[in-house]
Amino acid sequence: MIFKSINHSRTSDAVVEQMERLILEGVLRSGDRLPPERELAMQLEVSRPVLRDALKDLEDRKLLKSRHRGGTYVAEVVGMVFADQIFDLVRRHPKAQSDYFEFRRDMEGIIAEHAAIKATDADRLILGRIMEAMRQHHRDQDLQGESAADLEFHQAIVDASHNIMLLHTMRSCYKLLSEGLFFSRIRFFEWPGVRDLLMDQHEQLYHAIMERQPKEARKAAEDHIAYVEQTLAHTQQAGSWEEISRMRLQRLSDQGGFSPPEARDKMPDAKTGSLAEEPPPDLAAHSPSQGAGSAAPNQTSLEPAREAPSGAFNGVRR
Repeated sequence: MIFKSINHSRTSDAVVEQMERLILEGVLRSGDRLPPERELAMQLEVSRPVLRDALKDLEDRKLLKSRHRGGTYVAEVVGMVFADQIFDLVRRHPKAQSDYFEFRRDMEGIIAEHAAIKATDADRLILGRIMEAMRQHHRDQDLQGESAADLEFHQAIVDASHNIMLLHTMRSCYKLLSEGLFFSRIRFFEWPGVRDLLMDQHEQLYHAIMERQPKEARKAAEDHIAYVEQTLAHTQQAGSWEEISRMRLQRLSDQGGFSPPEARDKMPDAKTGSLAEEPPPDLAAHSPSQGAGSAAPNQTSLEPAREAPSGAFNGVRR
């Protein structure tokens, strides 16, 4: 039970103060439903008229919202540092992606350092439960579950830093991530070797926080975000190469550059330039979102079409 009885002053102002703190600290999150009026009044040990006055005050200030016969909910205020107009601008301008990762790299390092120092026993228990769930999703190769646990893990570290400004700022950043503003996290996980490396990095970060090693936690967090940024850039570049190659192949095919037709899917011999007898793997099979020979302009693909060169990830701690 997160609501505490009000002993010192059973007034609507005291109820408002407790609700405000729960929202500000991120204990109550956007969309959370409050208990029914009778039950909430009993938990707070105030009269129902006092509770109604407090809830009306919070609704008037747009911290809570009521639905007809549907209860009272926390409004979309937690982690709303950026206005919707800013979200739209970020979505439309590519430079925001590099700035986003630069900001996250710096902030995640500070947050991990704070969490290693400030995490309570309850914080550590929450992190442990999330980490075990992430491990299970990883073993089961459940990309959706692992991706969700990944995000929850980072949010729990922010909570453990016990800094209100960091909490709301980073939840806004995570909202960009959860909505796929910069890239598809699921398709990113499908890139060869990425899931295992991310899991190793999460383990390293987790143990540094649990063992109360601030410097190690900070470095682990910074290295983790740097790896994500570097790997994403590589996968996007590789996807762009694949897209351009398919368009060139389609152009030659449209111009009758391959004859006979059955030779269109054959690759030229590297030495002679003549068409090889064995066809290459189906290009469409590597693109989960597009058919063969079609590519939307200005859209990159994160399909696991090729292994990233080992040199692309140098400098990242495992």
